[in-house]
Amino acid sequence: MHDEQAGHTPDAALTELRRRLEGGMARTRLKKTDLVARTGLSRTTVQLAFQTDGPVPSGPTVAALARVLKLPVGELLELRRTAAQKPDTVPTGGPGRPIGQWDPHALEVHPAGSAQDSTGLPGQRLLPGYVPREHDRILTEAVQDAAAGHSRILVLVGSSSTGKTRACWEAVQPLAEQAWRLWHPFDPTRAEAALEDLARVAPRTVVWLNEAQHYLGDPGAGERIAAALHALLTTPERAPVLVLGTLWDDYARQYTALPTPGGPDPHSRVRELLSGRTLMVPDTFDAQALATAAALAQNGDRLLADALTRAAASGRVAQDLAGAPELLTRYQQATPAAKAILQAAMDARRHGVGLHLPQAFLTAAAADYLTDTDWNQLNDDWAEKAYAELAEQVHGKQAPLSRVTPRPRRRPPRSSAPTDLPPSRPSRPSGPVATPTPNLLVGPAFRLADYLEQHGSKTRGEFCPPDSFWDAAHTHLTGPGDLNNLAQAAEFHRLPWAHHLRQRAALTGHKGALIILTTQRLHAREQVIGVGRRDKDLSVKELLDRFLEERRAFAVEALTTLAMLYESAGDLDTAEVLHQSVGDPAAVQAMLQQIHEAERVQTLASFLANIR
Repeated sequence: MHDEQAGHTPDAALTELRRRLEGGMARTRLKKTDLVARTGLSRTTVQLAFQTDGPVPSGPTVAALARVLKLPVGELLELRRTAAQKPDTVPTGGPGRPIGQWDPHALEVHPAGSAQDSTGLPGQRLLPGYVPREHDRILTEAVQDAAAGHSRILVLVGSSSTGKTRACWEAVQPLAEQAWRLWHPFDPTRAEAALEDLARVAPRTVVWLNEAQHYLGDPGAGERIAAALHALLTTPERAPVLVLGTLWDDYARQYTALPTPGGPDPHSRVRELLSGRTLMVPDTFDAQALATAAALAQNGDRLLADALTRAAASGRVAQDLAGAPELLTRYQQATPAAKAILQAAMDARRHGVGLHLPQAFLTAAAADYLTDTDWNQLNDDWAEKAYAELAEQVHGKQAPLSRVTPRPRRRPPRSSAPTDLPPSRPSRPSGPVATPTPNLLVGPAFRLADYLEQHGSKTRGEFCPPDSFWDAAHTHLTGPGDLNNLAQAAEFHRLPWAHHLRQRAALTGHKGALIILTTQRLHAREQVIGVGRRDKDLSVKELLDRFLEERRAFAVEALTTLAMLYESAGDLDTAEVLHQSVGDPAAVQAMLQQIHEAERVQTLASFLANIR
């Protein structure tokens, strides 16, 4: 088949391409309406791809159809490239080449992932299905106006990796089917290329000014480029042309700001060119866009499905897609010290440690992730350099490891209640009750990028962290939940550490850890541990005292909850009796007896899960 394909003429290649697409439809029993739903392409685009006398479909159209129809993407793209060389579909004159001959990544569309071959090596860079948003409607109108014969310019403005360049690429696909050219000036520099050849741009050409600050913001050429673009757009004989650009919002504000009276005006022509010709791209997907993305994911779009698991709540789906491949590359190519810190962070998150990871913990944990050779080559400032390396951002303002600043807690002021409100019900009896210690962060803390956290959970599931990890957790972590989760994880491979971490969890007030330790002591007065004890073991009396306090708290919570249920059901008399019993030691003791009767060694875990 490859030998036959190599000898295809453009017409034969186009015929073979459509034959394979038709065969894929027949084999999968899909209709064209199904292809529209699963690829995210428009009905017109799908219809033209199969139409015998239609134009050569674009590369992204062929790739999207091939993936849904389970056809070899590379072979079909090669057929499309051959078919695109038909003389009657290649405009002549002026810079650029047919849109269909461009790879979107060559136009700086961020890849969102890559296919892997049988060896596991990276393959063809992939794009997810496209999710139209409100700005796409206005962009489509500009493209349609250009197709109708009118020259237009539109510059998309927004933050990094919000989908500006991808939106432009999707918008020009109908022009590809009408044999338009696309010119991306970049050689020898962007500004020099634009100045040299803007006068040669022919009709039916898309002028591609991605990262337009390199053109319009050039100190020596920016104003001249703006003037040349103005001439291109206003000369009737050169119509139609379409100028598409992208800008970060900071640059857009800089170029469109009015000068101070009597001050310099370095961007006067640029400001005039951009006036009324910019289009804002939002940072996040709205509800409609998220629903569209979810539908594409359900229809098999793996890239979107993965992104939604991380970014659906924030809506920053485009940033996640743009940054994911680079985050993985940064992890794989990190220095040994930086990679060790990332691996410690991955293991901490997959074993249940909270989002905010203390720097002291990560630094100490990283030690045994390094080989002896790498460890012996560390300098005194190795940790500082590693954290600086991991803080460098990739697309979408993401970093492998980002420093976090916990928000201050907002609580109502402790003032006396208004006189028109009823007195509050007592929720605890008099006397001391154990209160869990909050997860207090001492010193700087960091958050692992969501994509790398997900990657670690998939690739490191069988890996047991080294001793430096458990030692750092025992020394530096303070959260009761973190310590208890790690104690549970350590039971599979590091039983001595499990005991010591559970001791720490109990000392900080974790109810589950406290009760497990108490139960262990009641059944075995002394437990032999395989390593020297790091903590002074809690005595049976101390454990029982804490156990009783915790159980008293459970009883109070149970009585209070029961009272609220009766109150909401309208039985105020019973609710009042229960509220009063919360402060009655006898009532609390009765509830403790009920807890004792309900509890058995075999059902302890399920019982705790129900009452916590």
